[in-house]
Amino acid sequence: MSSPKFAETHNVVAFLEKPKESDGFAEIIDFLKASSVSYALTVNPVIYTSCIEQFWATAKVQTVNGVRQIQALVDKKRVIVTESSIRRDLHLDDAEGTDCLPTATIFEELARMRYEKPSQKLTFYKAFFSPQWKYYIHTITQCLSAKSTTWNEFSSSMASLIICLATNQKFNLSKYIFDAMVKHLDGGVKFLLYLHFLQVFINQQLGNMSTHKKIFVNPSHTKKVFANMKRARKDFSRRITPLFDTMMVQPVEEMGEDSDHLTDSTPIRIIDQPSSSSQPKKDKPSKKAQRQ
Repeated sequence: MSSPKFAETHNVVAFLEKPKESDGFAEIIDFLKASSVSYALTVNPVIYTSCIEQFWATAKVQTVNGVRQIQALVDKKRVIVTESSIRRDLHLDDAEGTDCLPTATIFEELARMRYEKPSQKLTFYKAFFSPQWKYYIHTITQCLSAKSTTWNEFSSSMASLIICLATNQKFNLSKYIFDAMVKHLDGGVKFLLYLHFLQVFINQQLGNMSTHKKIFVNPSHTKKVFANMKRARKDFSRRITPLFDTMMVQPVEEMGEDSDHLTDSTPIRIIDQPSSSSQPKKDKPSKKAQRQ
């Protein structure tokens, strides 16, 4: 059996910037930046080829104290991956999230997004959505799914993640990633799965891996992605469908003069009442008023 290969269009780094080419995509970019999967979409460690190859060459599924884990050796040191460690390392708060939405809910929510190729099959196609939705689906699937090809299609699991994020529900992405890794091992490793995520896991447990010299440069999305998302199939209506109200985020540039010091990763707090220290001082009453 030949050695598994690196998949160049799998687990890529999302492009969440706003160059001039991104005109018409500002709302969905702001939403993804503020979403619970923002770190997983944009984390970009240096990928050391031998680290990834060693992990998948030695990985085995074990059950320890009732908990399934993947154990592997990198530089003769043990690396252990569990659902909870994935949740911790990718900054995901999804322990109580759903695995997959009911089929009826998936069809209902995709209809709200005005999916233009309805059928009874649980394979869906991103080409039949308007550009912002298409960019959203493309980013989620190419960065987070366990697939390595056929990016126009997405499954019911990815549809569930897409819908849950859009409607402010929790989807257990940590479990999805762990189960995909286990399935990858059970079926025989055909390509090297989850490059960015694995390097994060390895770095967290083994520390600095810069003694490894051979680096795999995994391509990231670029600003060209916007032009690609604007292209429409001949049988698509080209009707623009707005995002859900639950996806609307106040962008940093609209926060006024005081926002100059904010960065893309700065959380924006909304304060219902001003603190006592910010209350304006009351004018001292006049002597006449005091006498009265």
